[in-house]
Amino acid sequence: MTLDLSHLPTSLRERAFDSNQDRIRQVKVANWVGYMRANRALERLDEMIEQPSCARMPCLLLYGASGMGKTMIVEKFERMHPPRHDRKSGIESRPVMIVQFPSGPDERRFFVRILHGLGAPYSAYWRIDALERAAMNALALVHVQILIVEEFQQLLAGSAREQRISLNLIKSIANDLRISVVGVGTDEARYAIEADKQIRRRFDPFSLPRWTETEDFRDFVSAFGKIFPLRKASSLGERGLVQRLLQASEGITGPVTRLLSLAAVEAIRSSSECIDEAGVDLAATRLERDFT
Repeated sequence: MTLDLSHLPTSLRERAFDSNQDRIRQVKVANWVGYMRANRALERLDEMIEQPSCARMPCLLLYGASGMGKTMIVEKFERMHPPRHDRKSGIESRPVMIVQFPSGPDERRFFVRILHGLGAPYSAYWRIDALERAAMNALALVHVQILIVEEFQQLLAGSAREQRISLNLIKSIANDLRISVVGVGTDEARYAIEADKQIRRRFDPFSLPRWTETEDFRDFVSAFGKIFPLRKASSLGERGLVQRLLQASEGITGPVTRLLSLAAVEAIRSSSECIDEAGVDLAATRLERDFT
């Protein structure tokens, strides 16, 4: 029997003939699915990396509830601007670097994470000023243009004095190296920058709000029909299915993608070969069971 695979992009149609095991494996691989707000965030980041060096480099705070896809956005941006090797100098320039802010304002651990991430030499016995100097030199040496700091809300974990020290550290990196800093965190990250007037003016806030029943959300959900190698078209734009996804996920991107992946796996195993409202219902029941 000839299959109608017109719902799949040409590049994926052959995969629809793979074994169930191979197709399930492909469903479970994390795939980038763009949507309007994420694409706008990437555009903002691109605007920043194209900014010529100046005394007041633009900075950004990307924030939203846990699971809204902030990390996927910045990792996508990092892949868009990979390291480049300079044959003459033998140095690998790194336009974008992602580092995680330590749990609690801790300068020493922050500098160590930068040095470790860049593969730069350091000693755990160095004083804090030596670690700072080494980290700043390493960032300059590999020509980092945008430093992305994840878990930015951890700034709030320390005392008022520790918070001021950490905020001054962020300012000095941006000012001394003339690079852009992007803070990434939960909604609480907004409070972290509110504590300092200069930081508040420097960091443009960019939110990733929870999903609601919008055309953008329907487009986002429908896009999964083009990355899952199912042999039949799924009714991913139907209102009942969309509402069930929103109800079960509370509008959080992570659970939405998890529900769709579970439903796709079940569609392959059951030979239904498409995602429908019943499949999402079953996936939601499984998720609820796993977390209770």
